[in-house]
Amino acid sequence: MAESMVDAGLLDRGGVGLTIRGRRATITLNRPDKLNAQTPHTWQALREIGRCLGAEVQVVVLRGAGRAFSAGLDRRLFTAAEVDGAPGLAGLARRPTEQADAEIAGYQQGFSWLREPDRVTIAAVRGHAIGAGFQLALACDLRVVAADASFRMAETGLGLVPDLGGTLPLVRTVGYARAVEICLTGREVLADEALRLGLVNAVVEPERLDVAVDELAEAVARPPLGAVRETLALLAQADEAVDPEQQLAAERAAQLRRIAELAAQLESE
Repeated sequence: MAESMVDAGLLDRGGVGLTIRGRRATITLNRPDKLNAQTPHTWQALREIGRCLGAEVQVVVLRGAGRAFSAGLDRRLFTAAEVDGAPGLAGLARRPTEQADAEIAGYQQGFSWLREPDRVTIAAVRGHAIGAGFQLALACDLRVVAADASFRMAETGLGLVPDLGGTLPLVRTVGYARAVEICLTGREVLADEALRLGLVNAVVEPERLDVAVDELAEAVARPPLGAVRETLALLAQADEAVDPEQQLAAERAAQLRRIAELAAQLESE
């Protein structure tokens, strides 16, 4: 069973929970005291889950424990060379370029498998989805959010770029000009606006979020599995404007340049 195949220690280090019931898997970001802030171990855990899920899993629900989906990067990444044994930004900056590029590519895989046509993925969002949290929600096929949800792409304001696969689905969803505004201003996009922009599929009262997600998960799991996968593949192909791998590589290259500059600034202080 996939649940037992994923290393429990890796899940614990990443602050990620996994449960599988029949054709549905639920992934929970489980650091509520830190608003589910993410570390490299989070991304490694997500990547391993994607690798281990069996073909019988037709729907994946991604949620956050507590009052926020995810507040983005663990802030220790900005100040420490290592965070729990994984490289921080300064640590990445000291890596040879090819090695750093490969590490970020591995982190991206924790997000990119959610867009593969093997299964339908649903983000259940309450509270903040900031930076990496926003990108994780964007990686899913569908997004159901509580009325208190808010999205913010904070990376550019921190001197970085969104490099976990978020730029492509954001532009595809809201268009280039709106994506520019959202990324460069770093402003909050509240639930009602997100619905108008097409960023989310439904907005519900917080107490109804779990019920609404359950209903959607049941509905999308109803058709035969083969038909679901073929339809997802066709829709993804129709939506492709650029090669996703080229976009991911472009994100990595831009982020490595930003990390190098930030690390140089830190060392000069």
